[in-house]
Amino acid sequence: MNHSEKSILNLPKFNNPLYCNEYLVDGVLHEWKGETSEVYSTIHSKDKDGVIGPTLLGSIPDMETEPAIAALTAAEKSYNRGQGVWPTMKVKDRLRCLTTFADKMKSYREQVVELLMWEIGKNKVDSYKEFDRTVDYIYDTVEAYKKLDRKSAKFDKQSGIHAHIRRGPIGVVLCLGPYNYPLNETFCLLIPAIIMGNTAIFKPAKHGVLLITPLLKAFQESFPAGVVNILFGRGRKIASPIMETGKVDVLALIGHSSSAVALQDLHPYKNRLRLVLGLEAKNPGIILPDADLDSTIKECISGTLSYNGQRCTALKVLYVHESIVDEFNKRFSEAVDALKFGLPWEEDVFLTPLPEPGKPAYIQGLIKDAISKGAKVMNKRGGELSVNYSFPAVLYPVNDQMSVYHEEQFGPVVPIISYSDINEPLDAMAASDYGQQVSLFGRDVRKLAPLIDVLANLVCRVNLNSACQRGPDVYPFTGRKNSAVGTLSVFDALRSFSIRTFLAAKDTPYNNEILDSLMDSKESNFVNTEYLL
Repeated sequence: MNHSEKSILNLPKFNNPLYCNEYLVDGVLHEWKGETSEVYSTIHSKDKDGVIGPTLLGSIPDMETEPAIAALTAAEKSYNRGQGVWPTMKVKDRLRCLTTFADKMKSYREQVVELLMWEIGKNKVDSYKEFDRTVDYIYDTVEAYKKLDRKSAKFDKQSGIHAHIRRGPIGVVLCLGPYNYPLNETFCLLIPAIIMGNTAIFKPAKHGVLLITPLLKAFQESFPAGVVNILFGRGRKIASPIMETGKVDVLALIGHSSSAVALQDLHPYKNRLRLVLGLEAKNPGIILPDADLDSTIKECISGTLSYNGQRCTALKVLYVHESIVDEFNKRFSEAVDALKFGLPWEEDVFLTPLPEPGKPAYIQGLIKDAISKGAKVMNKRGGELSVNYSFPAVLYPVNDQMSVYHEEQFGPVVPIISYSDINEPLDAMAASDYGQQVSLFGRDVRKLAPLIDVLANLVCRVNLNSACQRGPDVYPFTGRKNSAVGTLSVFDALRSFSIRTFLAAKDTPYNNEILDSLMDSKESNFVNTEYLL
């Protein structure tokens, strides 16, 4: 009996199956009467007959094209080519809607966290962190927009022309989030999109979908009709037909570049399509000979295996200088084997079941391929297989003939490559299709300085003696090449989902009198110098 099954025997049953038969379109929670999809957790439990198997968590609508087009129509109507209530609303009133939603969202904290643990296997600490960080992100975005608006609450004058410059919405946004951060990263697309005056159609990812359903009513009660429309089902039935209409103005997606390309190809007016994409990465860690191994190993454990390596920001390959590689491999492998595997709600659990049923077999395939081409599993427990997990395998030496060298493994396997010349990892990064982040470990400033100068042109964030990460959310989050399009952060996302637009008038007595009257009358929501506190 494996570890997972032993744990299951004493598990409390999942007590709150959630059978969702609603979706949100045009401000109405519609009842879905068609086909549904059952949602299972890879965490096993006993059913009513005492049989151990995947846990049924509930079900969601398996929606068709017709409601998808209805959602698009609702978003179009709400935006109304920029003339709708939402895009022309006073900024303070839009912000009030966002704050109302955040306040309502907090009441669902325990339910959403429970679903995060069961649906995607995220441990309890990180599940609470994701929820709380998302609520904070909404409040921080509101404050960021206030700051942006305050900077715009004025007239500039250049070459005899007055200009009142603001940021305006773009139109209808199709928002598609990822399964690994189904709440936080999805909302990091959706929230800045709607706060800027756009309207949205949102479809959750395949995994981490049920946890969105408790929030449907909060969305309905917080926003005008058609601003946020939420659908459930398969992308080919929902996202594809929406894109084919050519009526989507912004594609906001965090996922794989192949999905982004496929959806772009469906849009008949690509020149009009704004892209905000967070895509895959193969972030390396580069460990110099003088690196402090104690702190480096601690950061590399976090970087490679936090949430089982299922993060775009994870360290997915480690380059270790040949003079220290043996010692690093020994100590790193021991640290990996000491990590606690268990169920998400158990105390001090670091490694948890994988949410994708096919992922353990995929990881095993990478391990076997690497071994067949010369690599060894360096840690004693590497590759131990259970029904829903493959224990992290530290692979060395890895070369470019192996699948794990090229693929973004997005799971618990750590490839290690030794190098003698620093140009080896630099050349590999330059040749890579990805360019999000890098972690650089070392101490000698004379070595670090020129490396930082080069690395800053290969990726968009250089982490010194620390693991790659997204946060804090006020810092820009983007990537080069196939890793991203557009920039996300509390501030940058507001710009990604908007466009600069302004009123211009020649500096004449006639125009100046009109401008004074415009501001005094407060008739225009666009032309105003109101200072938001």
